[in-house]
Amino acid sequence: MFGIDVEKLAIIGTVALIVLGPERLPRLARTLGTLIGRAQRYMADVKAEVAREIQLDELKNVRETVRDAARTVENTIHGGISQTHSDINAALGTLSGKEPSSSPGTSAESTAPIAAAPAVAAPMPVSGAKREKWRRNLAQRQAATPAWYKLENRQRTRLLSGAARVARYRARPLQR
Repeated sequence: MFGIDVEKLAIIGTVALIVLGPERLPRLARTLGTLIGRAQRYMADVKAEVAREIQLDELKNVRETVRDAARTVENTIHGGISQTHSDINAALGTLSGKEPSSSPGTSAESTAPIAAAPAVAAPMPVSGAKREKWRRNLAQRQAATPAWYKLENRQRTRLLSGAARVARYRARPLQR
């Protein structure tokens, strides 16, 4: 560790025993042990934090490369779609007897005889009350304590209202 071997430790222990005495030496040893343990835990925490930061940087780099790849794929797809759209418009223009206009002032969309359909269907709107109920249920699901944990720690697994609790535990009159 620091070049300390068994003989040096024995000398240090003997000097500490003589200087501190046998009453205070065990307490000092416990205190020293707890401080060394804290230092080791602190160092382990720092190492774990550095490792997490390194992993986070690596994940950020991977995310950027995936984003760049997705952008290139998206641009390629959009380019292919626009090329196909212009080819279809040109073919429809020649079938109807018109020559496709290649003047720089007109765009392919203005001369398009067919309407472009949206690529992705819009999601169905959800009413406010339904959305609010779903949000409340989500909060309850996320905050729920498992039943096995409640049973193990003798917690209630089912909630009772005050009236239901009184009715359940009230002494019942004898029936004749």
